[in-house]
Amino acid sequence: MNRNSTIRCLATAASIGCLGTAEITVADSVIDTSAFTEAVTTDATLLHLQAFQQFSDENGGNREASSDGFFESVKYVSNLMAQAGYDVNLQLFPYIFFENRTEPVLDQISPEAVTYVLNELDGFGTMTYSGSGDVTAIAEAVDIQSPPGEEPNSSTSGCEESDFEGFTAGNIAIIQRGSCTFALKAANAEAAGAAGVVIFNEGQEGRQDAFGATLGGSGISIPVVGTSFAIGETLAAGDVEIHLAVDAVTEVRISTNVIADSPVGREDKVLVVGAHLDSVPEGPGINDNGSGSAGILEIALQLSQLGFLADEEEGLRNQVRFAWWGAEEEGLLGSEYYVSQLSEEELGRIALNLNFDMIASPNYARFVYDGDGSASEMAGPEGSSFIEWVFNEHFAARGLITEPTAFDGRSDYGPFIEAGVPAGGLFTGAEGIKTADQAGIYGGTAEEAYDSCYHAECDTIENVNLQALDEMTDAAAHAVMLFGMKNLPEPAERGKRSANSVAMDYKGNHLIR
Repeated sequence: MNRNSTIRCLATAASIGCLGTAEITVADSVIDTSAFTEAVTTDATLLHLQAFQQFSDENGGNREASSDGFFESVKYVSNLMAQAGYDVNLQLFPYIFFENRTEPVLDQISPEAVTYVLNELDGFGTMTYSGSGDVTAIAEAVDIQSPPGEEPNSSTSGCEESDFEGFTAGNIAIIQRGSCTFALKAANAEAAGAAGVVIFNEGQEGRQDAFGATLGGSGISIPVVGTSFAIGETLAAGDVEIHLAVDAVTEVRISTNVIADSPVGREDKVLVVGAHLDSVPEGPGINDNGSGSAGILEIALQLSQLGFLADEEEGLRNQVRFAWWGAEEEGLLGSEYYVSQLSEEELGRIALNLNFDMIASPNYARFVYDGDGSASEMAGPEGSSFIEWVFNEHFAARGLITEPTAFDGRSDYGPFIEAGVPAGGLFTGAEGIKTADQAGIYGGTAEEAYDSCYHAECDTIENVNLQALDEMTDAAAHAVMLFGMKNLPEPAERGKRSANSVAMDYKGNHLIR
């Protein structure tokens, strides 16, 4: 199903130099990746996805980061990588696990009875790491801005202790999204004696619906939920009594990253190729993110099969480090832990990071991370623009249109770009809605989600678009080969956060503010 031909990277030395300060000669700019991309087949990648499905089926229907299904996936990947000649290590780490034991409840009792719907765009959802409690009380608005300001984060509702002056202890605080973290808002409410917290969306365009968010393991003991802007305005109107109930567990568990290094290649110029291996507790996670995990696994195996690990002279020029991250769905915890454990010297050896999180969405589009910030005003660290260019040129050579997707912090590149590492990658869409124009370009169905089974029980082997998987694994294989074989410049200075990280609202799939 692969349709690759010789790829020529015709960038100028100055363009390539954006990965650092050194220049690369034009003579080094021609890399033929066709044989390699031909070897990375969709059929072989699909076999890995079928294995992940089996591990889920045999272990409770999911591959959550501490589950037996996850550790069966870890064993599968580790064994294949070790057999292929990679140096494999498991990096264990603790994380805070959160789960609703029973469905949460948010009902309006008076002035009229209304039952709000769980996990709907016009409904509500529990905030990750919410405390537990069952309370019926008066809803009390806290410094809300209605109508909302013109720009996001104009509301400071609940961000200062002074917002709660005069708050009636025992009431349920109604707080508007904006400015500071949800954890700070909830902590201030709890300190003021609130029996529970409802945080509603801010109200600007794109900030109307209910949302998934995290309190960041901050130790909040009262129930906290997030709602749509419309519900929040209703509850904040005054003289409204509500019933709020959350029954959740928060506990420390153990997960792991699988780290596999090529035995050849310069150890001072490391290419980290990553995908998260865990699923949400609700389903097997075959598109999210079995697809990325299977894709990079097959790429790694074909590097070995074609002899790129066997010969110091003819093999990889730069070391390739494949990483399968754990606990991404809990908030990028595996990749965050990995980066936090690197010494300054080890961080300085990483030339770039490639990330592949969801590359087979059933109603897909071709998204490339916006390295230069031209579409999202959130450029990655220096060198990210060249990574974006490599992917776009690959697709353009095949007459395939792409679109940029923002570095918004929703996947495992986040800790790398915060540490100043150039990054890039591919994405085929999640809960976002495909437009009519996109349907005309990519096929599929307009006005439906790219993946209607995103974070759901139905994210099974039947939820995979093989055309998307084919196109994206071709592009991923091309980039891995290109950066693995190129004479890369010296990595730039590391160890300081990117200025762009300030703009991030996400930690994984969870909003943090």
